[in-house]
Amino acid sequence: MRTTSQRPVTLTPEAHRKLGAVSTATLTAQLQKRGFRNTFLAGLTPLRPDLRLVGYAFTLRYVPAREDLADELYDNTKNIQRIAVESVNADDVLVIDARGEVGAATLGNILATRLKARGAAGLVTDGALRDTPGYRELDFPSYVKAAHAATSFLIHHPVDMNVPIGCAGVLVMPGDVIVGDGEGVAAIPAQVAEEVAHAAYEQERMEEFIQWTVAAGASILGVYPPNEQTKAEYAEWRRQGESTG
Repeated sequence: MRTTSQRPVTLTPEAHRKLGAVSTATLTAQLQKRGFRNTFLAGLTPLRPDLRLVGYAFTLRYVPAREDLADELYDNTKNIQRIAVESVNADDVLVIDARGEVGAATLGNILATRLKARGAAGLVTDGALRDTPGYRELDFPSYVKAAHAATSFLIHHPVDMNVPIGCAGVLVMPGDVIVGDGEGVAAIPAQVAEEVAHAAYEQERMEEFIQWTVAAGASILGVYPPNEQTKAEYAEWRRQGESTG
């Protein structure tokens, strides 16, 4: 367990900007091309679908609660959940392994407000959150499997932070790049995050052209996927856009 952020890579500002513009669908497609098949955290819902999420994974792991551990519930100097909240840094995303259990919350909106104040980029849990109406008023991207009013200690006990975890069936390593949109969350292995950002952005520019072409009445034959003629037409479309922009 480490109490500080772990970042094997730091994105360039351009890559960070591009990840905030592309969809998780495009990202998973680019990751699949690179051999990463399980990167989308299925079943999670954004409480603020109008906000985008880009940041670095700061992980927190829960195990099933047991009564003899209850003395640490609200001790901010011993409880790993509380220590994690006070350890995240700017651009971190707190990613919680709750084993997919939704019989109690994993975090409330007071702690989420503290995460925001520390500069965290967002929150992801494969469990439940409480105070979800408050989350919907907080300018803080949060992704959750369910809502539950009960506090976490009923079924969860925090044991580790900044260790490899499973969240919604996906491996998340400390420092992986986490991207969220209105559809959900993708976890990008840190070592490929920079190249995936640029490739995904280029893919979406091509698909913008394809969308425009199909909307204008073109068949998908030779267009989606694009043949050489379509690629040439895209290159000209892009050139004209750049010359007028």
